[in-house]
Amino acid sequence: MNVKRILSQAALSAALLWAGVANAAVYQFSVSGDYTAQWQLDSSVIPDVVGPGEGFTLWDVDGFPDAFFGLADVSFFSEAIGGGVEIFDFYGDTVLLSTDGPQLYTGTEENPVFKLGTFFLTEYLGTGTYTLTIKDLSAVATPVPEPETYGMLLGGLGLMGVMLRRRRQG
Repeated sequence: MNVKRILSQAALSAALLWAGVANAAVYQFSVSGDYTAQWQLDSSVIPDVVGPGEGFTLWDVDGFPDAFFGLADVSFFSEAIGGGVEIFDFYGDTVLLSTDGPQLYTGTEENPVFKLGTFFLTEYLGTGTYTLTIKDLSAVATPVPEPETYGMLLGGLGLMGVMLRRRRQG
């Protein structure tokens, strides 16, 4: 096998690794207190229902074992109407959680960006208290090598190829 072929294959492999598809972050939502639930959402969601100035709703969010089919509609409310979140089991026609609290997103209702951190919520028209934690799961994932790492890999392979070629010639 010639050195030129080895180097071109290595370069192609490195280029494919470097040109991987960029993924949005995955956020973990965890509610604890008088109600517990845990679900994940993409960091760049597209709302199913938008109430300008009021909030937005995401339909059929997975991760609610107490909901019919394990799916629930999750609504996030703006500060203008009391903030907080509501979890509604559409298929079972049951409100699982309805809270007041801080607005959990920035940006517009059409293009929301979730806030990360821990938030304290109170039951809407009730006495329950809850803690919602939103964290970025990609922040704790295995680090992805920087482009410089691939450059060093290619450089090392090139040097090995040159040494192999000299050894064969000598």
